Amino acid sequence: MKKSCLLTDTLCRPSTASHYSAAEWDLLLRQARAANLLAQLGVRLEQCSEQMEIAHSVARHLRSARLIVKRQNNAIRWEVSLLQHALHDLAVPVVLLKGAAYVLADLPNSNGRLFQDIDILVPRPALKEVENRLRRWGWRSTHNNAYDQRYYRRWMHELPPMEHAQRRTVLDVHHSILPLTARLHPDPRKLIGNAVAAPGNEDIYLLSPEDMVLHSMTHLFHDGELENGLRDLVDMEILLQHFGKEAGFQTRLCERARLLELTRPLYYGLRYVERVFQAPVAEETRKTVSSWGPGWLLGGLMDFLFREALQPSHASCTTAATSLARWLLYLRSHYLRMPLRLLIPHLIHKALVKKGDNEIEIPKALRKIIPDADNR
Repeated sequence: MKKSCLLTDTLCRPSTASHYSAAEWDLLLRQARAANLLAQLGVRLEQCSEQMEIAHSVARHLRSARLIVKRQNNAIRWEVSLLQHALHDLAVPVVLLKGAAYVLADLPNSNGRLFQDIDILVPRPALKEVENRLRRWGWRSTHNNAYDQRYYRRWMHELPPMEHAQRRTVLDVHHSILPLTARLHPDPRKLIGNAVAAPGNEDIYLLSPEDMVLHSMTHLFHDGELENGLRDLVDMEILLQHFGKEAGFQTRLCERARLLELTRPLYYGLRYVERVFQAPVAEETRKTVSSWGPGWLLGGLMDFLFREALQPSHASCTTAATSLARWLLYLRSHYLRMPLRLLIPHLIHKALVKKGDNEIEIPKALRKIIPDADNR
């Protein structure tokens, strides 16, 4: 599985950077920036700073990246407080997901992670009430054509992304962690029912540690956008190490995966965290999840695809095989997301739509097979 990359090698063994030449440092910084892991690299190098001397020109880049993350995290806390103020009297549980959850919980990966939007999970019956309240507080939908509105509201696990009219922050309101048409069906009621209050907040919740890890794995291994795949894999490694300090965590993780029907994402998550970062996986856990993986032929193909795709989006790490792997995994993500009777018309529609909101005329011959083609 191992594919040599200066960034992943350094993240695994930060002390090796003490022997890098100026050219290697330059390449390492470029790879880390491309992978949105420059601040995380700075965190790991700082942990072994006594064993090496980092040039001032390098340290300046690392320090700048960490300051950006610190500023982002302060902004996220402020934005979450505004969300809390907007929704607090609805008596609806609001669960933070992914990056914002890591920040509110002050988890180790939040110190070196950049992200672009805030994700929340609310019960599906409360969606209309939550959306109406958010609109009154300045949030607006960013996908306003009829096709996208129908696509999100009928098939997906979230509302169309919302952007605040003044602050321009982006909010994704989820009612599940996978689309309604997906092959896996984790019950969002079980996720919300097992959520825990965020530190210092009465109205904001976080997924339980086990569910947080499973959501991270599910997001990566069912998402077709893998440019930040290595960053998400780093998240899993840090979360497993952090929560794994508690006795029995991996056993509970397997139990939750069974309950939520997320055994395959857990298999892939543990497999690639162990292979890329040499993260420890208990032998009992390895035996349990081994039966949840694909057959040897598909398993070999997936190893190849993820070995290529989980690389920094930098010319030194990517090849034609990387582009092919990401394209195939993109198609796979759509296949896992929707049945073919919905997927094929959707892909035809997307292929006939220009970038942005400007759409081209759909030929009459295709109108009958593309949902809402005449009502866009």
